[in-house]
Amino acid sequence: MKLFLDSAIYEEAEELYHAGVCDGITMNPSLVKKVVEQKKKIKMLDYMKKLLKLARGTPVSMEVIETDYPSMVDQGKKIYKMFNPVAKNVYIKIPVNPVFEKSKGQEFDGIKAIKTLTKANIPVNCTLIFTPEQALLAAKAGAAFVSPFAGRIDDYIRKNHNIDFEKTDYFPALGWFENGQALEDNGVISGIDLVKQIVEIFRKHNIHSEVLAASIRNARQAREAALVGADIATVPYKIFKELLTHYKTQEGMAKFTADAPKEYIKLLK
Repeated sequence: MKLFLDSAIYEEAEELYHAGVCDGITMNPSLVKKVVEQKKKIKMLDYMKKLLKLARGTPVSMEVIETDYPSMVDQGKKIYKMFNPVAKNVYIKIPVNPVFEKSKGQEFDGIKAIKTLTKANIPVNCTLIFTPEQALLAAKAGAAFVSPFAGRIDDYIRKNHNIDFEKTDYFPALGWFENGQALEDNGVISGIDLVKQIVEIFRKHNIHSEVLAASIRNARQAREAALVGADIATVPYKIFKELLTHYKTQEGMAKFTADAPKEYIKLLK
């Protein structure tokens, strides 16, 4: 399974690429906002080009902020034209359904935008997927990546059943049970179950879009995404650190370091 960094912070990406563990970057307007807040004064065009050069040879997903079909297509093409020449690695993020809760009539705008951009040879990462059927339609429209939001489904299930939780709390891949019944969202019992169902559908029907497990909240969830066959997981920088962390590793390091005899230390120096 490939691992993408879910961040727009250059220093985080730099460390992970130099460590050889980063296979791409995903970003969205909220993540770009964090960069602006952190760095205060920033030349956005130069900053983004620097990040793209760092990630050369791996995909970088950049999201549109428009919400209707023609505007998403125009903006997607503009982003691609502006940034792809830097390192030939830009993917455009398009929401599977850009309709806000109270508006109607544009349910297919995201899918149409995916199809149009794909026909123009612009690769698309379809975002904000919460059902297997959304992923199926995005793939049929030509999305290179489909991004189910695992952590947000877990949050949604807990909120709907008045369960108190912290955002980073582990949610069982096999579901949260009350009175012998798994809590669910229309047949989906967890974020990892959502990823699993999409993977199974794609394999059963020989669909070539890659399944990108997004909204990963902890290291165990990243592991479970790999176990159910996700092609990619995109995780924040702090979770990359969690993937390397175990108490016994730290304990072992302390013991091995303390036990090194003077003669051996002298030899190595």
